[in-house]
Amino acid sequence: MAALCYSLPSLTLKPSPLNPKPYPNIPFLSHPKPNLRLPKKPTTTITRMSLNPTPATDRLISVAAYSLPFFNSLQYGRYLFIQYPQLGILFDPILPFLSLYKSVPYASFVAFFALYLGVVRNPSFSHYVRFNSMQAVTLDVLLVVPLLLTRIFNPGRVGLGFKVMVWGHTGVFVFSCLCFVYGVVSSILGWTPYLPFVADAAGRQI
Repeated sequence: MAALCYSLPSLTLKPSPLNPKPYPNIPFLSHPKPNLRLPKKPTTTITRMSLNPTPATDRLISVAAYSLPFFNSLQYGRYLFIQYPQLGILFDPILPFLSLYKSVPYASFVAFFALYLGVVRNPSFSHYVRFNSMQAVTLDVLLVVPLLLTRIFNPGRVGLGFKVMVWGHTGVFVFSCLCFVYGVVSSILGWTPYLPFVADAAGRQI
């Protein structure tokens, strides 16, 4: 029996042409190594923003355009100035410009058609200037409505109708002042102001 054991050749597993894997029946030895890929580091892309500042001439024209409805709305503030005379101090810096504006005959009509025909309908101006000018023109047209209603209904000098007229004129004046401040500050900074009740109508005309 011992001689038989010595006479047997030692068994070694060698790869054969039909089975190149030396250990076909041992899964953990024959399983291929997983292909591990490390996650790539996120790459950050820096995008440079192109700054296109609004020219100074466009800002100046826009500021002048918003002065038209503001000057025409001062008539609605007379009841507020009578009740609070101290408010007149806030408007002292614009008195020279207001005097110059009132010194021109038919200044309101001249400024209106100059803005509408000379700026809004002039394609040589930028869209920024034309839009701001159209907003000013639209607001100036809306300011005529309270005056027409006052002349039609004629509320008189006493009674509830007169109080409603005073409240309405005061509200129109305050709204116009807010629009003027918002439009002027935005124009100075080069931003595009969007006035309530006005911006949509102005945008459709450009």
